[in-house]
Amino acid sequence: MKIVVSDTKNGEAYMASTEQEVFVGKKIGEVVKLDELGLPGYEGKITGGSDKQGFPMNVSLVGSARKKILTGNASGFSTSRKGERKRTSVRGSTISNEISQVNMIVTKVNPDVDITKVLAKVGQTEEEKMSAKERLIKKSLEMAGSAEIGDAVKKKARH
Repeated sequence: MKIVVSDTKNGEAYMASTEQEVFVGKKIGEVVKLDELGLPGYEGKITGGSDKQGFPMNVSLVGSARKKILTGNASGFSTSRKGERKRTSVRGSTISNEISQVNMIVTKVNPDVDITKVLAKVGQTEEEKMSAKERLIKKSLEMAGSAEIGDAVKKKARH
């Protein structure tokens, strides 16, 4: 489960990953302790999340099931005209095993523990910065046995 912790003081967001089902059974809007993430003394408020298929959680839907609701303005949909509504699939407000990402904001800070050191921001790797086309070209050239040419293609495509 990925957990995105947003610090409102400095405007930064940090991502933590855990194999444990830490927040299962909690609901959107609940305040939880962040001791399991290595942040003793910190508390966070759950603001949302998404399931394994990418459907967002919705506060108005009780439980953890995925349902199609008729909405005028929900996460994943914004109206372009007045009165426009659409049927969208959303997940309930309770965290279950199907949830893959949980979003939260920090509500209580422990001054003894620095959040930036515990949940360090990880930059993109070189592979993630490449476009899909660049990755395919590099992979095919590496399979052909010329990794140097693959690196040269990337440099040429950037300029």
